[in-house]
Amino acid sequence: MEVDCKKGQRAVLNPGEENELEAFGYRSHTVRSALCFIASVLTCGVLLLVFYWRPQWRVWATCVPCPLQEADTVLLRTMDEFQRYMRKKVLCLYLSTLKFPISKNPGEPLVADRHSVINKAILKPELELRCIQVQKIRYVWDNLEKQFQKVGLLEDSNSCYDIHHTYGLGLTSEEQEVRRLVCGPNAIEVEIQPIWKLLVKQVLNPFYVFQAFTLILWLSQGYLEYSVAIIILSVISIVLTVYDLRQQSVNLHNLVEEHNKVRVTINIKDKGLQELESRLLVPGDVLILPGKLSLPCDAVLIDGNCVVNEGMLTGESIPVTKTPLPQSENTMPWKSHSLEDYRRHVLFCGTEVIQVKPSGQGPVRAIVLQIGYNTAKGDLVRSILYPQPLNFKLYSDAFKFIVLLACLGILGFFYALGVYMYHGVPARDTMTMALLLLTVTVPPVLPAALTAGIVYAQKRLQRKGIFCMSPQRINMCGQINLVCFDKTGTLTEDGLDLWGTVPTADNCFQEVHSFVSGKALPWGPLCAAMASCHSLILLDGTVQGDPLDLKMFEGTAWKMEDCSVQYCAVGTSDSNVILKPGPRASESPVEAITVLRQFPFSSGLQRMSVVAQLAGGDRFHVYMKGAPETVARFCRLETVPKNFSQELRTYTMQGFRVIALAHKALKMGALSEVLSLTRDEVESELTFLGLLIMENRLKKETKPVLKELSEARIRTVMITGDNLQTAITVAKNSGMVPQGSRVILVEAKEPEEFAPASVTWQLVENQANGGVRETYVNIGNSSVPDGEGGSCYHFAMSGKSYQVLFQHFYSLLPKILVNGTIFARMSPGQKSSLVEEFQKLNYYVGMCGDGANDCGALKMAHAGISLSEQEASVASPFTSKTANIECVPHLIKEGRAALVSSFGVFKYLTMYGIIQFIGTSLLYWQLQLFGNYQYLMQDVAITLMVCLTMSSTQACPKLAPYRPAGQLLSPSLLLSVILNSCFTCIVQICAFLFVKQQPWYFEVYRCSECFLANQMDFSMNVSLGRNWTGNATLTPGSILSFESTTLWPITTINCITVAFIFSKGKPFRKPIYTNYIFSFLLLSALSLTIFILFSDFQDIYRGMEFIPTITSWRVLILVAALIQFCVAFFVEDAILQNRELWLLIKKEFGFYSKSQYRNWQKKLAEDSTWPPTNRTDYSDDGKNGVYVNLGYESPQQIPKEKGELRGQTTEEPFFTRL
Repeated sequence: MEVDCKKGQRAVLNPGEENELEAFGYRSHTVRSALCFIASVLTCGVLLLVFYWRPQWRVWATCVPCPLQEADTVLLRTMDEFQRYMRKKVLCLYLSTLKFPISKNPGEPLVADRHSVINKAILKPELELRCIQVQKIRYVWDNLEKQFQKVGLLEDSNSCYDIHHTYGLGLTSEEQEVRRLVCGPNAIEVEIQPIWKLLVKQVLNPFYVFQAFTLILWLSQGYLEYSVAIIILSVISIVLTVYDLRQQSVNLHNLVEEHNKVRVTINIKDKGLQELESRLLVPGDVLILPGKLSLPCDAVLIDGNCVVNEGMLTGESIPVTKTPLPQSENTMPWKSHSLEDYRRHVLFCGTEVIQVKPSGQGPVRAIVLQIGYNTAKGDLVRSILYPQPLNFKLYSDAFKFIVLLACLGILGFFYALGVYMYHGVPARDTMTMALLLLTVTVPPVLPAALTAGIVYAQKRLQRKGIFCMSPQRINMCGQINLVCFDKTGTLTEDGLDLWGTVPTADNCFQEVHSFVSGKALPWGPLCAAMASCHSLILLDGTVQGDPLDLKMFEGTAWKMEDCSVQYCAVGTSDSNVILKPGPRASESPVEAITVLRQFPFSSGLQRMSVVAQLAGGDRFHVYMKGAPETVARFCRLETVPKNFSQELRTYTMQGFRVIALAHKALKMGALSEVLSLTRDEVESELTFLGLLIMENRLKKETKPVLKELSEARIRTVMITGDNLQTAITVAKNSGMVPQGSRVILVEAKEPEEFAPASVTWQLVENQANGGVRETYVNIGNSSVPDGEGGSCYHFAMSGKSYQVLFQHFYSLLPKILVNGTIFARMSPGQKSSLVEEFQKLNYYVGMCGDGANDCGALKMAHAGISLSEQEASVASPFTSKTANIECVPHLIKEGRAALVSSFGVFKYLTMYGIIQFIGTSLLYWQLQLFGNYQYLMQDVAITLMVCLTMSSTQACPKLAPYRPAGQLLSPSLLLSVILNSCFTCIVQICAFLFVKQQPWYFEVYRCSECFLANQMDFSMNVSLGRNWTGNATLTPGSILSFESTTLWPITTINCITVAFIFSKGKPFRKPIYTNYIFSFLLLSALSLTIFILFSDFQDIYRGMEFIPTITSWRVLILVAALIQFCVAFFVEDAILQNRELWLLIKKEFGFYSKSQYRNWQKKLAEDSTWPPTNRTDYSDDGKNGVYVNLGYESPQQIPKEKGELRGQTTEEPFFTRL
């Protein structure tokens, strides 16, 4: 937590983390609080409602600023672009409540850990500490650092030595009690929200409060039927929302409830083992792992090995081996000691221990690292309970649009005030009618209509096997213009086929052993490495583990058994497995191999190794496998063939997956010495054994899908952990890199002692023999030849090069990314970083992957799609049950359809409000308004039914080569609303004025009661003269008039026609006639309106409060409505939706896209020296982010400083942010 020293009032919680917060200290003020209470009473609770919506206003009104150390209230503000506020009361915990005496000596620590914040948080002699609870996490006030610190976890500053020696023997009972009081229970408790509380939250939503205000007004004016209809709809909407929220709350509660009921065994210092409930665990407890167990906390393994299933966190149900934290003597923080691979020592909460392997020195033990909501599972649950708000242009524009409509309503309010005051209407009636006009512009069905479109899209996705955990992201999928793919298991088959091995002898590669021939692999160190160097386990008699390891092990024809006394070394655990030759294996002088130690594979290290003992031998052996380039670095140089790089390239360029193997014999004979070896000592001075070649075929769906995306002008990028040359070949074979395009390898190197960081550009070119084999070639010029620039070149690089570019050539990175297609040997962190960098260039990024390595990137992307068999993978917002990339175009199509539907519904409801506003305003001119049933017909029978079904039109089966508009405030959409409003205004004003010119017209509204009393003969051709006399008193709020009889059919037909106009089908949706319910409702509404217009039934006229008019006038009304429809349809379809016309206008007036990637593409297209090839460039002074090479880069092309991430994903429904 960073502190602002200015008065100590401000500080930062969780600096650098995703949930970074600003904290401000305040102290309650009695006088201010009393004044606010009085104001709340005087405003009938309105002030309390405002404080509920704006908690910061409550704090500012009732408290005074003070240092955080003295604060009793803390105001928290998120540090994202939304800057949401939270108010938290400071709580005090008293250690005097504990049942044992506690030392009040300030110099005597309460807990043994010298790093613990608990010692610094407890005030002595008062024995109290101050804390706040923020989103389920507890923070205590650190009296030394003067800041709030997170508790419920062991500090990261602990070294390996600290963890083993401070906590290895367990905590004392007294220290446990202190930690329980300070840290709270180890429980992930999700309260089942009471129905009344959910109801109150929904009802107090600003939109529903406005709706309640509107309904009160309508009821006061006698609009009983319409008000009841809206009340019923609102109640149904609220009940369904509350039911859905309640079900989510119950499901989440049930999901985590079992976590809190686990019985565990811990070791208490000087007391031995004790069994207790997992909710009583505290950080620092020694947890005993007896066997299968669902982990109730995060813990770091300190003794023994175990195998866990992390499917709950990653979506991958592949057993993962965990190894104990090394007993290092240095003072380096334990996570830094293990670098990015520290996770191999950590058992995460919610994962399942499926097998334990004691070290022989006692049971498997782990130190409790984090409890409750600080754990991995707790963090996952918190992300569901407190989702990030969704930063999508549609939602921010929607808010602005509603503000504009509200402003229009306010203008109407003052217009109505002026008209009614001018005519001397009583103040109460004037205010009521003015408020009625204010409410007309914001349609009450807007939330339901927008939600309906998302629900329809979600249901269609479910039918295609795509499940969505974040429905608000569906609209965002409509804007995706770049999709990143993992390779193995995503573009290619998950399973690998063994192709062959290339052994080495005397520093040379030998003849290839082909598995296709069916011959058994001959015995030798290579065979022993393949049989033993893996993370497979024997579970219930079945060999389980990573598919690659399984294939490799099957290729040896060996078998796995439980450890037996006959083959196991003295002192080893019974849980060690032994490997024996199977019936089909080649003859071997070794009866069995026992694996004694294992250093698991990790994406960051790109290797794994084991220590094994051959039966009958007295020596121990090390076997390693991993990425060829990585393994070669750990081998003695004289054992690596000189043509290693060429041989490796031979196979990787053909798309093979290549694994290297290595070996060495240990010179020690005691098992205890072997068990104490560090990984660095084991993995050194190895002998290179050879290569294992595996065939990784493309999935049959890959090429067609990539072609479809390419035709839709959606960029595709490969991000893989595999070899770079393999990735290039797969990219070419799949069509990701089109035929005839150039691939430029970008290789960046870290700065050395006397040389700055460098970046080398090499061109990969096909040979003349069909293009199967490729090699590096030197070319004379420094750029791609003429005619082959633009998008005809693709950059390829490794994760290591990406990291160097990020650190030393950051200004160069955007230039590479706009044409970067292949990123190989990428670690999980680098995958997430790359996705983020694409987002900074204003790409809408989709990520499709299947493995645990993709989790970070899946969450970072705008739309992450996990190819998992689990229905609701927690790794990403979208999960496809079909394990191929066909789900990607499906999701984009549905996203586009949902986005276009949302725009259509919004435009329609906007126009519906404006149409009613114009008509009502005209009638207000003569103190009139539409009748109750007239409104009811428009609002319920037409608008409600139409807008709830408008979004059900299905997505177009073909992806268009461009995206729909991504913002409401775009010129075409604004012009559409403005022009349609103008057409509506013109037609209604002309009808309003023209009806007054008719020979049969008279001012019925001045004497409506006399007119009704004298109108005994109901006739269509009644002749009424202008000189009709009667009571000439103006009647406010009257309905019966020729004006309302004329305007109602025009406005109603207008509502129907704009629904048709705004429901365009192609290119993003199917034609409108395929939406049968919507089409039927439109035709039915139009038929009913025309029927009412031309009917001669007195009951209809009395019910609808119309005056009979001559038939020719009704025909004229219908013709005017049809002309308006034709003009509006032509303008919308031929002009506003004419993409070619808008592109021409943009070109003529010089309007260009503001997207960063578009600007870079334009600059690079004009740069004749780009892309560079066959050259090496250096950073000028080694400083990060500085790169200037005057040979081909001008000052104008150097991008600005690192920008903020613009595409941050969020998840909050729009109407909860109003």
